[in-house]
Amino acid sequence: MMRKLIMPGLLALAGCSGQDEMPKVQTVEVVKSYPHDTQAFTEGLFLDGGTLFESTGEEGTSGIRKVNLDSGEVVAQAPLSPPYFGEGIIGWKDRIYQLTWKDQKGFIYSKADFKPLGEFAYKGEGWGMTHNGKSVIMSDGTSTLRFLDPETMAQQSTLAVTANGCAVKELNELEWIDGEIWANIWRTDLIARIDPATGKVKSFVDVSALGPLTPSEDEVPNGIAYDASAKRIFVTGKMWPQLYEVKVSDAPPNGSAQDQAAALMRCQP
Repeated sequence: MMRKLIMPGLLALAGCSGQDEMPKVQTVEVVKSYPHDTQAFTEGLFLDGGTLFESTGEEGTSGIRKVNLDSGEVVAQAPLSPPYFGEGIIGWKDRIYQLTWKDQKGFIYSKADFKPLGEFAYKGEGWGMTHNGKSVIMSDGTSTLRFLDPETMAQQSTLAVTANGCAVKELNELEWIDGEIWANIWRTDLIARIDPATGKVKSFVDVSALGPLTPSEDEVPNGIAYDASAKRIFVTGKMWPQLYEVKVSDAPPNGSAQDQAAALMRCQP
């Protein structure tokens, strides 16, 4: 999926349902940096037992991998053959679920050895995934998140995501963090912190200070993982040289990120 950053005024965010409280824009402080494979077109990320699991995209180079957090070494991987374009992943019990972009098909693997265990179907596109311990939460490029039964992957419900009453589209990689849904917003430097009860964005997190010094059009932020036991938050991006452990700060955001947030909160027809 060719995902390019665009000017804030061109962000296409449709639908306005009445103004809510305007979310503030937070920033991040780097706690620690870890090496990350610059060939990894990151689409999905989660941490399990101190081990990082990652899904990569692009046709012909997609797959899932198990990564040593400290060294960045890929210790196991399973490729996803063309024509599939890998997207988000989650770990559920002893399984890994992986989405694909446009093929309306997902794959199930053994978490232990990546052995294929089955497939599942869904309508529309597949982007990101996380879970809240009860349901799988899936993004599809729209402003609506889907909640799925983790045993059958059948849809249970949906959640419309808004900021200042405006529908926030292009929700991408997801992570469940302390009762919130965190979502990368494609073509921005922002992560949305979403209230799962209302769908309202509680705040945006500016990660523009992270990543390559001179990123290419493909090297966008995409990848959030959480270590619930140690309360550690990790973020990275497509083909970024580093994975970052971060903490949220209320220091002033980058001007461009502030502009992007403002654009998200102006409803467009």
